[in-house]
Amino acid sequence: MKKIIPFLLLFFGILAFSQQIESFKTILNDKISIRAIQIYNGKVWYSGTDSKFGYVDLKNPEDQKQIALSDQKLQFRTLAKDRKYFYAINIESPAYFFKIDKKSLKYQIIHTDTEKTAFYDALSFSGKNGIALGDPYGKCMNIVITRDSGKSWETLPCGRSFEIGEGEAAFAASNTNIFIHNEEFWFVTGGKKSRQFYSYKMGEKLYGKEVNFVNGSSSTGIYTLDIDPVSRFGIVAGGDYTKQEANINNIATTNNGGETWQIQASGENAGYTTCVKIKPNSKGRDIIAVGDQHISYSSDFGKTWKKISDEKGFYVCQWIDENTVVFAGKDKISLMKLFF
Repeated sequence: MKKIIPFLLLFFGILAFSQQIESFKTILNDKISIRAIQIYNGKVWYSGTDSKFGYVDLKNPEDQKQIALSDQKLQFRTLAKDRKYFYAINIESPAYFFKIDKKSLKYQIIHTDTEKTAFYDALSFSGKNGIALGDPYGKCMNIVITRDSGKSWETLPCGRSFEIGEGEAAFAASNTNIFIHNEEFWFVTGGKKSRQFYSYKMGEKLYGKEVNFVNGSSSTGIYTLDIDPVSRFGIVAGGDYTKQEANINNIATTNNGGETWQIQASGENAGYTTCVKIKPNSKGRDIIAVGDQHISYSSDFGKTWKKISDEKGFYVCQWIDENTVVFAGKDKISLMKLFF
């Protein structure tokens, strides 16, 4: 475990914002790549490479447990939860849908996708409703839904209204390119074209809308999405993982649930971003963002950004409460406390 390092050594320019960094410490070191996390019962739960799944207690980091979900060295970039279970899907074919009991940690495979091109990018649940997003099968993204906590899964039929373009797909960067709330869900794509898709009834109606975003190659586009379902404010971010300092047209926001999008901070942000998360109860005013090379913060609905850390190797982020954020990525999980 790293010692808490004074924020003046790790962060700069913080005085431009009302918040300050109280502490920043690593609570897990392991040989693992983590791109999906969940907060439950005072612990940060994760899935990652080599079939690893486990938790670290947030108040007592020495309390941690890790299990292997398979004898195979599966790669997980998804993790979701409902009231009783965690769910995870490995990225390659065959893709196994795992259901893990929160109390006993006993697990079972509840669905298998044997398509040779199977590659699952993200997974999310709201109550008994869940959505898994995979790379395209033919003209449409592979969208698999459940309405009964994973007892049965249905692949949505490909419809003309949400066909994708050539070279368009999704990124398995942080399990945050989908968002579900009750029967509403949103997901985003990138590549040669970036779009935001929306459904108000678990896929019965699904609409796609192109976003004016950085595009043109397989490495460009939208990587991450977050929505405040009450205010209908939303944010998407991304860029180009091969040109991580590039920061033109890589952040956009909406005030109407995705009906229209506006580019923000073009040329004035820290670059390639894999995860954005809206601060609880801020209705979108305060947002944390992370990429391979930075941690950034916005306190004005994404219009301006300040890089608050040069810490490298984080891919995913999640607010624990209004003052605490957890980050995970290459070989580590870390905890940041903010003072307002």
